[in-house]
Amino acid sequence: MPTNRPDMRLTGASVLRDGEMQRRSVAIESGRISKGPLPEVDLTGYLILPGIVDMHGDAFERHIAPRPSAPFPLDQGLLSTDREAAANGVTTAWMAQSWSWEGGHRSPDHAELFLAALDEMRPQLGTDLRVQLRCETHMVDTADQIIEAVRRHDVGYVVFNNHLDEVMQLAETDVGRLDHWAKQAGRDPQDYLAIVRQTRKQSHRVPRFLCRLAEVFDEMGVLYGSHDDPDAETRETYSMIGAKICEFPLTRAAARLSNAVGDPVVMGAPNVVRGGSQSGNAAAEDLIEAGMCDVLVSDYHYPSLARAAFHLVDRGLRTLPGAWKLISQTPADVMRLGDRGTIDYGRRADLTLINERTRAIEATMVAGRITHMTGDIVSRFLGAAGRLAIAAE
Repeated sequence: MPTNRPDMRLTGASVLRDGEMQRRSVAIESGRISKGPLPEVDLTGYLILPGIVDMHGDAFERHIAPRPSAPFPLDQGLLSTDREAAANGVTTAWMAQSWSWEGGHRSPDHAELFLAALDEMRPQLGTDLRVQLRCETHMVDTADQIIEAVRRHDVGYVVFNNHLDEVMQLAETDVGRLDHWAKQAGRDPQDYLAIVRQTRKQSHRVPRFLCRLAEVFDEMGVLYGSHDDPDAETRETYSMIGAKICEFPLTRAAARLSNAVGDPVVMGAPNVVRGGSQSGNAAAEDLIEAGMCDVLVSDYHYPSLARAAFHLVDRGLRTLPGAWKLISQTPADVMRLGDRGTIDYGRRADLTLINERTRAIEATMVAGRITHMTGDIVSRFLGAAGRLAIAAE
């Protein structure tokens, strides 16, 4: 990633600051929001919003393995993910890498290769890409391995999920979808089911496994939560062991319980854009309207993040500051990133620049560096290029 970060003042735009849209300038100096007089770039007709903080996304998988039988090198996949995230206004993103019995690119061994590749590639990336490990609850024999992987690669976020029962249900109700899952894992459906049945025999060891991980993660300062909670009882159990982040609750009851005990609820932005869950589970828009959703994430589709925010504005469910908070300030707060998520003095200059008329994301900045730029905004920066170059000298 280039080290050049020209200091500048962005003027004329509508800026999300102090919880409201304001007509004021944004000064950027040494990659942070500042106050000083600096060379100006006229952004009249644009919105300047905090960079998007995406707590959970698995769209990176299609860059690494577009087809189960056609994997690509990890470094190429990470570069493609970096570019796609930046093009959609994302400045910080957690890639949800599975730690699962499924095998293939969701196995522990692949997860460790992926973590090592990210460590090596990070200097070349514009987006602040991080990894969330999605640990299947029945991976009871891998406790030492996942703890060491988290420690070695400085993983800051883990979620627990259990998809075994869902697979067994699909075997009875949706064979086509089961076949799809098996193919994603590079397995024959019958072999896939055999692994599921064998793995379920470890159920009696799961509570001790999860409690051990929770204790170690607390000592290490690792955030952890749960994914796809089917009911309030499951969510309460996770909350009691310290898994305080509730990702994609399948039912309103699970979301309501999380809300009642003060645990943040995370839902998918594609759920909002498409008008409901692709799997028929709880609808994100309904939870937002009921005040039971705190964060929206990309899930499997980066473009949905900004689109979901504007959808909520158009539906009258949130103002733009309120909608954008779901994808910037609140996820930054949940993930304990005090240097981003809002535009304020001393914070990182992580910004999403949007054409006010078309709502197109035309530029993204991470710590003052331009990671994406396209459209009419290019001429604005080119027109100020001379002044910026002088200031950088």
